[in-house]
Amino acid sequence: MDQEQTQYAALRERVKELTCLYSLAQLAQRPGMALEEILQQGVELLPPAWQYPEVTAGRIALDGRCYATANFKAAGQMQSAAIVVNGQRRGSIDVVYAEPKPELDEGPFLKEERNLIEAMARHIALLVERRQAEEDRFHLQEQLRHADRLATIGQLAAGVAHELNEPLGNILGFAQLAQKQPDLPPQVARDLEKIVATSLYARQIINNLMLLSRQIPPQKTPVGLNAVLEQGLEFLESRCARNGIAVVRQLSPDLPEIIADASQLRQVFVNLVVNAIHAMPGGGTLKVTTARCGDGVLLSVEDDGMGMSEEVLRDIFVPFFTTKDVSEGTGLGLPVVHGIVTSHGGTIQVQSAPGQGARFDVRLPAAADEHTKEDKTDDILC
Repeated sequence: MDQEQTQYAALRERVKELTCLYSLAQLAQRPGMALEEILQQGVELLPPAWQYPEVTAGRIALDGRCYATANFKAAGQMQSAAIVVNGQRRGSIDVVYAEPKPELDEGPFLKEERNLIEAMARHIALLVERRQAEEDRFHLQEQLRHADRLATIGQLAAGVAHELNEPLGNILGFAQLAQKQPDLPPQVARDLEKIVATSLYARQIINNLMLLSRQIPPQKTPVGLNAVLEQGLEFLESRCARNGIAVVRQLSPDLPEIIADASQLRQVFVNLVVNAIHAMPGGGTLKVTTARCGDGVLLSVEDDGMGMSEEVLRDIFVPFFTTKDVSEGTGLGLPVVHGIVTSHGGTIQVQSAPGQGARFDVRLPAAADEHTKEDKTDDILC
């Protein structure tokens, strides 16, 4: 009779273990279920699978986050198994008894319970690996779609820019010639001024398209970043003043030189400042900062304007994306900024939130660290 009871108890424990593993597998297969939710529900499967469920508590720790049953305390008799993902320990599964229990195979725990907790740790590790693989595949697909879209845009931009350049040049040239005629009526002079201003604006759009499509390769020479910014501010400070925007300079005097195209860097700065001006329609403060940053230099352009939501931040470097009206923006300024910065071996990061302004940080390598290489054809589009 004792032997039958022992066999029955062993069978019952085995059924509990298999039920626990099966239930965890079922959780993992539920479509659309977040990993956090799986772990929180999974930890509730632990107590019923152990020999003394009434005094058992469990915890799953993963990447610094813990999912535990209500009565869990990391004290007393404990059994643990590491969660190892791709050879790296990422967390653990812990089972504790709230009351002391007699010694068995491993302290108060059965050998089968050791096998169970390790099997669950392996199962969770595989689940994490699978989720990571799905996320990596999704990001790769997004990158491929983005690259394909940019390549198409680049081809379109090159064709449009080429076709518009000649007629636009004629319009601008003849308008400027007409301005030189003596005794122009005031209204005609004003109309010609508007034609010239509009043509110059259109030519800037074409230049942006040509930059986007790599039709204007950078001409890199040793450049002082502060000098480039000062030249840009000469043209922008009056516009800032008209819009009630105070400009605060914090330019480090000991910046190393960088290898760059000065005109393209000036365009980066102008685009960032114009973007900041648009973000502060009621006035505000524009802060321009430069500093030595590791082995390179940092340019920071910060405003205290309207800020941007997470949804807008995700798309600000996508060509032709804009939150402005059709008459106010083309959606090319920030994509061109991103393309120029990356073609110079730099990075650009944005911090912003609605109502809290925005800060663009551009990091560029110093001249001593610049390795001359042939520019890749997709640098400006990445």
